[in-house]
Amino acid sequence: MIKSVLCEMLGIRYPIFQGGMAWIADGKLAAAVSEGGGLGIIAAGNAPADYVNEQIRIARSLTDKPIGLNIMLLSPFVDEVAKAAAEAKVEVITTGAGNPAKYMAMWKEAGSKVIPVVASVAMAKLMTRQGASALIAEGGESGGHIGELNTMVLVPQICDATHLPVLAAGGIADGRQMAAAFMLGACGVQMGTRFLSAEECSIHPTYKEKILKATDLCTAVTGKRLGHPVRSLRTTFAREYTKAEFGGASDEALEALGTGALRLAVQEGDLEKGCFLAGQCAAMVKKEQPAAEILSEITAEAEQVLRRASEWVE
Repeated sequence: MIKSVLCEMLGIRYPIFQGGMAWIADGKLAAAVSEGGGLGIIAAGNAPADYVNEQIRIARSLTDKPIGLNIMLLSPFVDEVAKAAAEAKVEVITTGAGNPAKYMAMWKEAGSKVIPVVASVAMAKLMTRQGASALIAEGGESGGHIGELNTMVLVPQICDATHLPVLAAGGIADGRQMAAAFMLGACGVQMGTRFLSAEECSIHPTYKEKILKATDLCTAVTGKRLGHPVRSLRTTFAREYTKAEFGGASDEALEALGTGALRLAVQEGDLEKGCFLAGQCAAMVKKEQPAAEILSEITAEAEQVLRRASEWVE
């Protein structure tokens, strides 16, 4: 059985986080992952506190295991969501798209473990100084907003830069990659794309079908010109956005083109105007299965690989 300091710290069986995917990671999915032994994470995204509180209520009605909440710091509702998270005493708070320093004391006083997503050594060092409990090093293979470095390069550098436990994220979908993350110095992994195939994931059937039929070159990155690149499946939306991005469209026009596109993919399966976020590992997702089965299967695969590691050493 895999042992990790994260399991002891958080009271979970497997050192696996389910990524906080906006419009996707709701209370139902988070509860299924937590009940299955990992850490399920609700995504606040750009939603107001009322939505977040409702999803926390749903998750808590389905499991008594620890749950997490991902807070996007660029959200217009971030202040009220941050306060709601503290009042709900969510066990783990992960953050992205900014510096959570403003809220750290409040969350820690509420008893939450704060685990920011970082994409650079500088941010890892800053979050370590500010009292984070652990860090999620997310490479550019991931779906959604991405940084410059890939997971293989980023994770060991983050591990070298901090004394905190580190989770590897970005392009991880099976036990081989989980085992590789441990070898790079991580104590656990965070996965988003793999959980899109979970039975408890409520994305539109078209979205799920696109993931299950994905190929190795199925994703593309858009938004580089605006300074916030995003990885998604190659769809009509991605192609049209790329044409606009490099065809002289204004920044305002690009922002308008992307507004609401993820919701159209998640809720309506709109193949023309929807943005289907996915990591480069989408082609490795082969079947729909319960979240608990995903967790146990990946961990068993990782254990097998790690047990064979001595074959490479005389």
